[in-house]
Amino acid sequence: MKVAASEEATIREAGKKINEKLKSFQDQFGIDDKQDLLAMVAIDSFVEKLRAMELRQTTDEVAMGQISKLNRLVSAEL
Repeated sequence: MKVAASEEATIREAGKKINEKLKSFQDQFGIDDKQDLLAMVAIDSFVEKLRAMELRQTTDEVAMGQISKLNRLVSAEL
């Protein structure tokens, strides 16, 4: 796999995490089929990404609400 030098560390870290998850699922479920394990890792990783996106969305909404509230308070004092 060819990657830009600037992305190499990220790709290596991703590979390391994938291998860790593969080993974890293999140990946890006793599955040896690599295709099944890769599918499980793919689903697990995507679920993690979706949860992180939902959390960020919620955090952004709360932050924007707080900023709006502060703006109203400042405007009221001016």
